[in-house]
Amino acid sequence: MKDTGYNNPYIVEENDAGWLVTYADLMTLLMVFFVLLYSLASFEKERYKTTVTSLTAAVQTQSEMEGIMKFLGKPDGFDQKIRIDEITGLRNRDTALYRSMDRLVKNAAQKESLSLEASSGKLIITVSGEALFASGSARLNSQALPAMDEMINLLKKYTEYNINIKGHTDNVPIATKAFPSNWELSAIRATTVLKHLIAKGISAQRLTATGYGQLIPLAANTTEENRAKNRRVEFVLEKNQSTW
Repeated sequence: MKDTGYNNPYIVEENDAGWLVTYADLMTLLMVFFVLLYSLASFEKERYKTTVTSLTAAVQTQSEMEGIMKFLGKPDGFDQKIRIDEITGLRNRDTALYRSMDRLVKNAAQKESLSLEASSGKLIITVSGEALFASGSARLNSQALPAMDEMINLLKKYTEYNINIKGHTDNVPIATKAFPSNWELSAIRATTVLKHLIAKGISAQRLTATGYGQLIPLAANTTEENRAKNRRVEFVLEKNQSTW
Protein backbone atom coordinates (compact mmCIF):
# COMPACT_ATOMS: atom_id res chain seq x y z
CA MET A 1 0.00 0.00 0.00
CA LYS A 2 1.11 3.57 -0.62
CA ASP A 3 2.38 5.54 2.34
CA THR A 4 0.43 8.79 2.26
CA GLY A 5 1.28 9.91 5.80
CA TYR A 6 4.32 12.04 4.78
CA ASN A 7 6.65 12.62 1.80
CA ASN A 8 9.89 10.83 2.77
CA PRO A 9 12.29 10.49 -0.23
CA TYR A 10 13.98 7.43 1.35
CA ILE A 11 10.79 5.49 1.48
CA VAL A 12 10.12 3.66 -1.74
CA GLU A 13 6.64 2.88 -2.72
CA GLU A 14 6.07 -0.78 -3.38
CA ASN A 15 3.51 -2.61 -5.40
CA ASP A 16 0.88 -4.39 -3.31
CA ALA A 17 1.85 -7.80 -4.79
CA GLY A 18 5.59 -7.47 -4.22
CA TRP A 19 5.58 -9.67 -1.09
CA LEU A 20 4.12 -12.45 -3.18
CA VAL A 21 7.30 -12.61 -5.25
CA THR A 22 9.44 -12.93 -2.13
CA TYR A 23 7.07 -15.51 -0.71
CA ALA A 24 7.13 -17.52 -3.94
CA ASP A 25 10.93 -17.42 -4.01
CA LEU A 26 11.03 -18.65 -0.42
CA MET A 27 8.64 -21.49 -1.15
CA THR A 28 10.66 -22.45 -4.21
CA LEU A 29 13.85 -22.54 -2.19
CA LEU A 30 12.20 -24.65 0.50
CA MET A 31 10.86 -27.06 -2.10
CA VAL A 32 14.31 -27.37 -3.69
CA PHE A 33 15.80 -27.94 -0.27
CA PHE A 34 13.36 -30.75 0.56
CA VAL A 35 13.78 -32.32 -2.88
CA LEU A 36 17.53 -32.25 -2.32
CA LEU A 37 17.14 -33.89 1.10
CA TYR A 38 14.87 -36.57 -0.36
CA SER A 39 17.33 -37.23 -3.19
CA LEU A 40 20.20 -37.58 -0.75
CA ALA A 41 18.13 -39.91 1.45
CA SER A 42 17.17 -42.06 -1.55
CA PHE A 43 20.77 -42.12 -2.72
CA GLU A 44 21.99 -43.20 0.72
CA LYS A 45 19.30 -45.88 0.88
CA GLU A 46 20.26 -47.27 -2.52
CA ARG A 47 23.93 -47.06 -1.67
CA TYR A 48 23.24 -48.86 1.62
CA LYS A 49 21.38 -51.62 -0.22
CA THR A 50 24.20 -51.91 -2.75
CA THR A 51 26.80 -52.04 0.01
CA VAL A 52 24.91 -54.71 1.95
CA THR A 53 24.46 -56.79 -1.20
CA SER A 54 28.15 -56.48 -2.03
CA LEU A 55 29.19 -57.40 1.50
CA THR A 56 26.85 -60.40 1.55
CA ALA A 57 28.22 -61.63 -1.77
CA ALA A 58 31.78 -61.08 -0.56
CA VAL A 59 31.16 -63.05 2.64
CA GLN A 60 29.55 -65.91 0.72
CA THR A 61 32.38 -65.93 -1.81
CA GLN A 62 34.96 -65.81 0.98
CA SER A 63 33.26 -68.72 2.76
CA GLU A 64 33.15 -70.74 -0.43
CA MET A 65 36.77 -69.93 -1.23
CA GLU A 66 37.88 -70.97 2.24
CA GLY A 67 36.06 -74.28 1.81
CA ILE A 68 37.63 -74.84 -1.58
CA MET A 69 41.12 -74.03 -0.31
CA LYS A 70 40.69 -76.51 2.56
CA PHE A 71 39.38 -79.11 0.16
CA LEU A 72 42.38 -78.60 -2.11
CA GLY A 73 44.64 -79.13 0.88
CA LYS A 74 45.70 -75.50 1.19
CA PRO A 75 44.45 -74.48 4.64
CA ASP A 76 46.85 -71.56 4.88
CA GLY A 77 45.37 -69.89 1.86
CA PHE A 78 47.64 -68.22 -0.62
CA ASP A 79 51.04 -68.50 1.01
CA GLN A 80 51.95 -71.73 -0.75
CA LYS A 81 53.51 -72.17 -4.15
CA ILE A 82 51.15 -72.56 -7.03
CA ARG A 83 51.21 -76.11 -8.33
CA ILE A 84 51.49 -77.00 -11.97
CA ASP A 85 48.20 -78.92 -11.90
CA GLU A 86 46.42 -75.77 -10.69
CA ILE A 87 48.02 -73.70 -13.44
CA THR A 88 46.89 -76.16 -16.07
CA GLY A 89 43.41 -76.42 -14.58
CA LEU A 90 43.60 -80.09 -13.75
CA ARG A 91 42.05 -79.43 -10.34
CA ASN A 92 39.03 -77.68 -11.77
CA ARG A 93 37.05 -80.88 -11.19
CA ASP A 94 37.86 -80.73 -7.48
CA THR A 95 36.58 -77.17 -7.27
CA ALA A 96 33.50 -78.09 -9.29
CA LEU A 97 32.79 -81.02 -6.96
CA TYR A 98 33.03 -78.80 -3.90
CA ARG A 99 30.72 -76.19 -5.39
CA SER A 100 28.19 -78.80 -6.51
CA MET A 101 28.10 -80.41 -3.07
CA ASP A 102 27.83 -76.99 -1.44
CA ARG A 103 24.81 -76.17 -3.61
CA LEU A 104 23.24 -79.57 -2.90
CA VAL A 105 23.56 -79.09 0.86
CA LYS A 106 22.26 -75.51 0.81
CA ASN A 107 19.31 -76.27 -1.49
CA ALA A 108 18.21 -79.58 0.02
CA ALA A 109 14.66 -79.82 1.35
CA GLN A 110 16.09 -81.02 4.68
CA LYS A 111 19.12 -78.74 4.60
CA GLU A 112 19.08 -78.44 8.37
CA SER A 113 19.98 -82.13 8.45
CA LEU A 114 22.97 -81.73 6.13
CA SER A 115 26.34 -80.10 6.47
CA LEU A 116 29.49 -79.87 4.39
CA GLU A 117 33.04 -79.66 5.61
CA ALA A 118 36.37 -79.67 3.80
CA SER A 119 39.62 -80.61 5.41
CA SER A 120 43.03 -81.53 4.01
CA GLY A 121 41.81 -82.75 0.69
CA LYS A 122 38.75 -84.54 2.08
CA LEU A 123 35.15 -83.56 1.61
CA ILE A 124 32.79 -84.60 4.40
CA ILE A 125 29.02 -84.57 3.96
CA THR A 126 27.27 -85.18 7.26
CA VAL A 127 23.65 -86.33 7.45
CA SER A 128 21.84 -86.42 10.77
CA GLY A 129 20.79 -89.83 12.01
CA GLU A 130 17.16 -88.76 12.35
CA ALA A 131 17.01 -87.83 8.67
CA LEU A 132 18.18 -91.28 7.59
CA PHE A 133 16.84 -93.68 10.22
CA ALA A 134 14.10 -94.00 12.80
CA SER A 135 15.24 -94.43 16.39
CA GLY A 136 16.81 -97.84 16.95
CA SER A 137 16.38 -98.79 13.29
CA ALA A 138 18.77 -99.43 10.40
CA ARG A 139 16.12 -99.10 7.70
CA LEU A 140 16.48 -96.01 5.51
CA ASN A 141 13.72 -93.41 5.79
CA SER A 142 11.96 -93.02 2.47
CA GLN A 143 11.85 -89.24 2.97
CA ALA A 144 15.64 -89.12 2.91
CA LEU A 145 16.03 -90.96 -0.38
CA PRO A 146 15.49 -88.05 -2.81
CA ALA A 147 18.32 -85.99 -1.33
CA MET A 148 20.55 -89.04 -1.05
CA ASP A 149 19.87 -90.05 -4.63
CA GLU A 150 20.67 -86.53 -5.79
CA MET A 151 24.01 -86.82 -4.02
CA ILE A 152 24.57 -90.25 -5.56
CA ASN A 153 24.00 -88.86 -9.06
CA LEU A 154 26.65 -86.27 -8.32
CA LEU A 155 29.08 -88.86 -7.00
CA LYS A 156 28.69 -90.87 -10.20
CA LYS A 157 30.30 -88.00 -12.10
CA TYR A 158 33.42 -88.01 -9.93
CA THR A 159 34.63 -91.57 -10.12
CA GLU A 160 38.13 -90.54 -9.04
CA TYR A 161 36.80 -90.15 -5.50
CA ASN A 162 36.44 -92.98 -3.01
CA ILE A 163 33.69 -92.77 -0.41
CA ASN A 164 34.05 -93.88 3.19
CA ILE A 165 30.67 -94.09 4.94
CA LYS A 166 30.96 -93.60 8.70
CA GLY A 167 28.18 -94.36 11.15
CA HIS A 168 28.03 -92.66 14.57
CA THR A 169 25.64 -92.85 17.53
CA ASP A 170 25.16 -91.03 20.81
CA ASN A 171 26.06 -92.65 24.13
CA VAL A 172 22.59 -93.87 25.06
CA PRO A 173 22.97 -97.64 25.43
CA ILE A 174 21.07 -99.97 23.16
CA ALA A 175 20.72 -103.67 23.76
CA THR A 176 18.34 -105.35 21.34
CA LYS A 177 18.55 -108.68 19.56
CA ALA A 178 19.45 -106.94 16.31
CA PHE A 179 21.78 -104.38 17.87
CA PRO A 180 23.55 -105.57 21.02
CA SER A 181 25.40 -102.25 21.26
CA ASN A 182 25.77 -98.87 19.59
CA TRP A 183 28.70 -100.20 17.64
CA GLU A 184 26.52 -102.78 15.85
CA LEU A 185 23.85 -100.14 15.21
CA SER A 186 26.32 -97.69 13.69
CA ALA A 187 28.07 -100.37 11.62
CA ILE A 188 24.84 -101.79 10.20
CA ARG A 189 23.52 -98.31 9.41
CA ALA A 190 26.73 -97.48 7.53
CA THR A 191 26.47 -100.80 5.68
CA THR A 192 22.83 -100.10 4.82
CA VAL A 193 23.83 -96.81 3.24
CA LEU A 194 26.68 -98.51 1.39
CA LYS A 195 24.29 -101.10 -0.06
CA HIS A 196 21.95 -98.33 -1.21
CA LEU A 197 24.79 -96.59 -3.04
CA ILE A 198 25.75 -99.83 -4.76
CA ALA A 199 22.11 -100.46 -5.72
CA LYS A 200 22.04 -96.99 -7.30
CA GLY A 201 25.11 -97.64 -9.43
CA ILE A 202 28.13 -96.59 -7.38
CA SER A 203 31.00 -99.04 -7.83
CA ALA A 204 31.64 -101.15 -4.73
CA GLN A 205 35.36 -100.64 -5.36
CA ARG A 206 34.96 -97.00 -4.35
CA LEU A 207 33.10 -97.71 -1.12
CA THR A 208 33.94 -98.60 2.47
CA ALA A 209 31.70 -98.55 5.55
CA THR A 210 32.77 -98.12 9.15
CA GLY A 211 30.82 -98.08 12.41
CA TYR A 212 32.22 -96.00 15.26
CA GLY A 213 29.37 -96.25 17.77
CA GLN A 214 29.69 -93.47 20.33
CA LEU A 215 33.48 -93.18 20.13
CA ILE A 216 33.74 -89.95 18.11
CA PRO A 217 31.09 -87.49 19.34
CA LEU A 218 30.83 -84.02 17.88
CA ALA A 219 29.56 -82.64 21.19
CA ALA A 220 29.34 -83.75 24.80
CA ASN A 221 26.41 -86.14 25.26
CA THR A 222 24.95 -83.96 27.99
CA THR A 223 21.83 -82.64 26.25
CA GLU A 224 19.33 -84.04 23.77
CA GLU A 225 20.45 -81.44 21.24
CA ASN A 226 24.04 -82.62 21.49
CA ARG A 227 23.06 -86.28 21.36
CA ALA A 228 21.07 -85.60 18.17
CA LYS A 229 24.16 -83.93 16.70
CA ASN A 230 26.24 -87.00 17.50
CA ARG A 231 23.81 -89.39 15.80
CA ARG A 232 24.93 -89.09 12.21
CA VAL A 233 26.28 -90.66 9.04
CA GLU A 234 29.27 -89.13 7.31
CA PHE A 235 30.25 -89.49 3.67
CA VAL A 236 33.98 -88.86 3.47
CA LEU A 237 35.14 -88.25 -0.10
CA GLU A 238 38.84 -88.70 -0.73
CA LYS A 239 40.55 -88.72 -4.06
CA ASN A 240 41.98 -92.01 -5.23
CA GLN A 241 45.75 -91.52 -5.10
CA SER A 242 46.19 -93.31 -8.43
CA THR A 243 44.34 -90.45 -10.16
CA TRP A 244 46.75 -87.71 -9.01
